[in-house]
Amino acid sequence: MQASGAALLEQLVGFPSVVGTPNDRLMQFVADYLRKHGVPFHLLKGPEGDRYNLFATIGDASRPGYILSGHVDVVPAGEPEWLDDPFVLRRDGGRLIGRGSCDMKGYVAAVLAAVPELVGMELSAPVHIALSYDEEAGCRGVPHMIAALPDLCALPLGCIVGEPTGLVPVLAHKGKAALRLVAEGRSGHSSRPDQGDNAIHALLPALSVARKQAEALREGPQDDRFAPPYSSLQIGTVQGGQALNIIPDHAEASMEARAIAGVDPKTLLAPVMAALGPGVRGEWLSTYPALSLEADHPLATLAAHISGHEPLGAVSFGTEAGLFQQAGVASVICGPGDIARAHRPEEYLTEDELAGAIAMVLALGRHLAS
Repeated sequence: MQASGAALLEQLVGFPSVVGTPNDRLMQFVADYLRKHGVPFHLLKGPEGDRYNLFATIGDASRPGYILSGHVDVVPAGEPEWLDDPFVLRRDGGRLIGRGSCDMKGYVAAVLAAVPELVGMELSAPVHIALSYDEEAGCRGVPHMIAALPDLCALPLGCIVGEPTGLVPVLAHKGKAALRLVAEGRSGHSSRPDQGDNAIHALLPALSVARKQAEALREGPQDDRFAPPYSSLQIGTVQGGQALNIIPDHAEASMEARAIAGVDPKTLLAPVMAALGPGVRGEWLSTYPALSLEADHPLATLAAHISGHEPLGAVSFGTEAGLFQQAGVASVICGPGDIARAHRPEEYLTEDELAGAIAMVLALGRHLAS
């Protein structure tokens, strides 16, 4: 019996696959589902040892086809505003409420719900399903799967990343680089600063440069497709010290840069790296490039056809689409739901939005079978 999209979403939400934690149970559920429908797949273990990517193919993998890409990790759900268990899908009218329902297990459920019909089609080009881990930590999992693509299939014609866009194809997004600064000092009594080495003070030159760089970027290259139309930088966290009267011997700060298309996000943080003094080191947490697809690209035309919506120029959030494009696979973002609901309590996807995503995936299949 074919599982409905809502039933599959209920199963997926039930796995608390929070970013940075194991996802083997969820991926095994997907693997069992694909096996039941005769779809060949590869479970690709990441270097962490407890997280997996999954790549499956419906059709002839030796032919260039299309990737449907999504991530299975979710952000934590500790907000007190949840009205019930966020990892138990709850129905309220036409809303399907649960962590990850919109971002982006709804798209994954839609793709899986379409599998039985896709299997029955005579596809002229294959449809690939690519599920990745730790996207919410800066797309950490998908690069390992992209590196394996030459052994998994012919170079695909395109990739549709199903982040929530209201099923409107999006042609561009910003790139991102995240950096952590770590300072090591020497502890002691605050009355004798001459006998210690203040780790927080050691961070200050680099933090000052970061602030100046953030201000300078406002006057840098502009791209009106984005909001804001310039690259940006922000310091997100600063931690250090035990007590007011103890010289801190350890301090950390994390920051991110988001780059408009055509700008390497790492270069935006280069002045910060150059300002690191003795006892301070920089650690790259994650990086992915911007996405920029031409409006007249065949993939943009195809995405408009199967979604029923004309493409939108750009969004400011990031996805793995830029990484696929960097690897030579044209990419577009198009998925169900609204990004404004993501990372919030009572996150939801509507039943109509889920049905629309299933229809889009099946439209792709019919296009390839025509």
